[in-house]
Amino acid sequence: MKRSNRLLVAVVLLGVTAASEAAADGGPGPFGVTVVAAATARSVRVGALFDADEPADGHFCTASVVHSPHHNLVVTAAHCLSGEDHLVFAPGYRDGKAPYGVWKVKRSFLPDGWAKGQDEDSDVAFAVLDGRGSKYDTGVEDVLGANRFVTGTSTGATAVTVTGYPNSRDTPISCTGKPTAHSSTQQRIDCPDFAGGTSGSPWVNGDGEVVGVLGGHEQGGATADISYSVVFGSEAAALYRDAASDP
Repeated sequence: MKRSNRLLVAVVLLGVTAASEAAADGGPGPFGVTVVAAATARSVRVGALFDADEPADGHFCTASVVHSPHHNLVVTAAHCLSGEDHLVFAPGYRDGKAPYGVWKVKRSFLPDGWAKGQDEDSDVAFAVLDGRGSKYDTGVEDVLGANRFVTGTSTGATAVTVTGYPNSRDTPISCTGKPTAHSSTQQRIDCPDFAGGTSGSPWVNGDGEVVGVLGGHEQGGATADISYSVVFGSEAAALYRDAASDP
């Protein structure tokens, strides 16, 4: 199932509660419960991707701000950017409003494994944003801060919080859990209701490090309750270096 499919039937979120957050080994708890994401300084670094030519179609993927020297970088799934032009990123998007502006995607960076063969082990990508003409006329990281993109971490070493935008909703959802290995190149997490539109959702640990991006196996998963990510290795590290060097 392609998680960015704009024609997916809307999934009603079950069990979304106002549960209070508690410390849970690197992220808010309780584990495995999907809730409406609170608007915090960290959560607004996650945003929705839109087709600028067809904004009425709604958001179709998720992306998030990661640190880079030029303060202009977001990470998402490769299948969200492949073949797409004229995209815009709305960080902190909520209830039909973009409180931190709408940022044009200036350039996309996809790994060779995806560009040449749509290899599911290469389903991660970066987009350079154009700050000129935005609400702030500066780098997105200067406005929101950024998480750090990290490679080479052990799957399940810490809990992560996954935050994303189902295309059936105009508010982000989040869930905390510990990833487990699906294979040597893919990791998975059990979190309900991460349906179409959540591709590209960052997996962020308690140190503010992005250690996964929803995508990979079955472009994110064949059901809304089990999600996947590429295990970030040398290919992802090289791709980040290329994207981060782009002014």
